Amino acid sequence: MFFYFRFLFIVVLIGCENPTQQSSENTSDTLSGKLIITGSSTVAPLASELAKKFEDLHKQVKVDVQTGGSSRGIADVRRQVSDIGMVSRKLKAAENDLTPHLLAIDGVSIIVNAKNPVLELTAQQIRDIYLKKIVNWQSINGVDKEITVINKAEGRSTLEVFTKHFQLKNRDIKPDVIIGDNEQGIKLVANNPNAIAYVSIGAAEYSVQHGVNVKALPLNGVPANTQNLAEKRFPLSRELNFVTLGEVSPLSEAFLHFSRSSQIKPIVEEYGFVALLSR
Repeated sequence: MFFYFRFLFIVVLIGCENPTQQSSENTSDTLSGKLIITGSSTVAPLASELAKKFEDLHKQVKVDVQTGGSSRGIADVRRQVSDIGMVSRKLKAAENDLTPHLLAIDGVSIIVNAKNPVLELTAQQIRDIYLKKIVNWQSINGVDKEITVINKAEGRSTLEVFTKHFQLKNRDIKPDVIIGDNEQGIKLVANNPNAIAYVSIGAAEYSVQHGVNVKALPLNGVPANTQNLAEKRFPLSRELNFVTLGEVSPLSEAFLHFSRSSQIKPIVEEYGFVALLSR
């Protein structure tokens, strides 16, 4: 009889342990509040998708993703009007007050309309087009049509990466159209057979895969695609970062951890970016 009651007592103890253990494992469900993430239009579509997945896991959390360029992301975090900034480049020395959280690797590609017969441009031709030294496609084996030059607005890191690589100063560029985000540039090029622009490789590749009427031109003979970017063969690459200032909140920390976890690797690749090997 003593053995029976001792066995029953042990069973009761084991049964009581499980709810306690389960409760500790579900502490992440207690996350609540709102995150504001602002900045790079290159990072924003991916960040929005991550936000949805994060909200699905944590029903009491709301994540608000807003674009406006990398400069806005940095400024907003510094002014503490956003929790996390999106920056589509490596941080500069003057930005060492911020902490980068590397999300993925992207590149910048030159795009033209899919009907444009031009298959490749040299670096010098690209410079000359943006400086208006070349104004007609005919002079580079294209049709007899004037080139519509599309440039990025100030504060966009894609502009900084592009001008640095091609040794241009933005004040010397003579654009016909100035745009903000990648999607705007892609749409303009898709609707204008004579246009040229530069956008995120991820955005360009995603658009082509979904039937948008654009094509990315090779650079130095290397096709502009994620595979060459991943193999470090494409010459114009950049970091995609989340940035924070000082000590972050538990909610921000949880989102940053989630955004760099192995489970989001397929999402990163779906958007045409290179996921980090360390994930």
